[in-house]
Amino acid sequence: MRLEVICENRLGIAREVLELLASFDLNLRSIDADQTGRIYVHFPQIEFSDFQALMLNIRQVEGVKDVRRVSHLPSEREHYGLLTLLKTIPDPIFSIDTKGMITRANEAGSALISREISLLLNTPLQQWISGFSFTKWISQLDVSPHSSIVHFNNLEYLAEMMPVYFPDEEEDEILTGALIMLKSSARIGHQYKVLKSAEAGSFDGLLAQSPLMCQLVNDAKKYALLDAPILIQGDTGTGKEVLARACHEASSRHDKAFVVVNCAAIPDEVAESELFGYAKNSMGTRVEGKCGMVEQAQGGTLFFDEISELTMMQQMKLLRLIESGYYRHVGGDTEIKADIRVICSSQQDLSKLCQAGKFREDLFYRINVLNLKIEPLKVRPKDIIPLAELFLAHHTTTLSKPPIQLSAACRVQLLDYDWPGNVRQLKNAIYRAVSMADDCVELGPEQLNLPSYNSSFGYFDDSFEGTLEQATKQFEASILRRLYPAYPSTRLLANKLGVSHTAIANKLREHGISKQPQLSKQENK
Repeated sequence: MRLEVICENRLGIAREVLELLASFDLNLRSIDADQTGRIYVHFPQIEFSDFQALMLNIRQVEGVKDVRRVSHLPSEREHYGLLTLLKTIPDPIFSIDTKGMITRANEAGSALISREISLLLNTPLQQWISGFSFTKWISQLDVSPHSSIVHFNNLEYLAEMMPVYFPDEEEDEILTGALIMLKSSARIGHQYKVLKSAEAGSFDGLLAQSPLMCQLVNDAKKYALLDAPILIQGDTGTGKEVLARACHEASSRHDKAFVVVNCAAIPDEVAESELFGYAKNSMGTRVEGKCGMVEQAQGGTLFFDEISELTMMQQMKLLRLIESGYYRHVGGDTEIKADIRVICSSQQDLSKLCQAGKFREDLFYRINVLNLKIEPLKVRPKDIIPLAELFLAHHTTTLSKPPIQLSAACRVQLLDYDWPGNVRQLKNAIYRAVSMADDCVELGPEQLNLPSYNSSFGYFDDSFEGTLEQATKQFEASILRRLYPAYPSTRLLANKLGVSHTAIANKLREHGISKQPQLSKQENK
């Protein structure tokens, strides 16, 4: 139970209130006071009749203006506000005393050292962090803010140190300890990129650690400054649209629209009007015209996502647009100059589709002026852990989760997995793990819960129990149950499966499969 006593700023009034509380045999837990004439007290719950008597007696104290119940004391609000702040800061933070002993740590600090906060208290910070003498720094006569490179588990961090001073009765400052914040090089790099985004372009969103990805980004930055068509090839989930947007944002067209054409979702009958729009009074009773995607992208970029999905008719119309640079509204007579930059993506090999007659060769040569190929995630393992940590930091923030780190076992699994869905699958896996994680400081393989996959066999069920013979029989029975209604005699079914009708009869009997009951002629009438 907490009370706020509003009173005059009179000498001795606080003592009178405390003596009154003592007369009720209350075990006072805490007390606050401020300069505005307010006293706050916290004591255990008491009976309602005692509470009424206490409130009456406090109001009768000379100088007391009012007394009321409150939900918290100012010191408690400050204390828990500080704890919440420390909990939400993603960087490891440690508070040390003048001897360099840890007096407090946030959850990120606990996760970094892999120790519970209670086990870190009263241990020297120097025991965990090397490369700088915290005790020597804090024992100086005049301790001032300082930054230094330190190391933990062979990883490099920037330690930002801030001394904590407390004013004494004579308003002199007394050193009580210091706050230490550690920032990883990856996080510093990310913050620097955000600050420099205005002049660095839009490639900051493309994390590149592997040589393959670094080379790709370097090429893309050069191509972005040109105006020729770009063909971006790569497996599903590798980030082809992200790269296309980055090229647009880094180009001279960045202040104009980036329009995406979903090539797999445009039927032939509406393709022309969707791309080029239609003129006024050209569509029956409709009076107003329509702005097509080409017009929407005027001055900007038109991105054809999965261009291999375009039909031959649509390919012909796109080829004419690229060759001439002009188009007409459906039902219109006037040619319009198209000022657009074309970027296309495909997860299929367009050259092979040209050989198979499924893609126009002349269109392929038109869009394949500049070429970028994003390699699958499994062949650039150096990008996996940095991407996972980037997604982890993003999802913990958006889901309002405390800071979480990847366990050693989790890192091993991430590197060993084939990632058929590439970056998109990695991002979704981290999101699922973070959203399902409750009060944990590390993600393990059990939180990731990745489906079993092998590049030779695809996805498979690693939870299967039984023998190969049992699995074969289950599969055999399922095939027979599916086919028997369509081939309702042992001879027909035997011909379909290429075995003797005797063998089929034995298999049907073994699996307990019989014909479906047929309606009699009378029932059919």
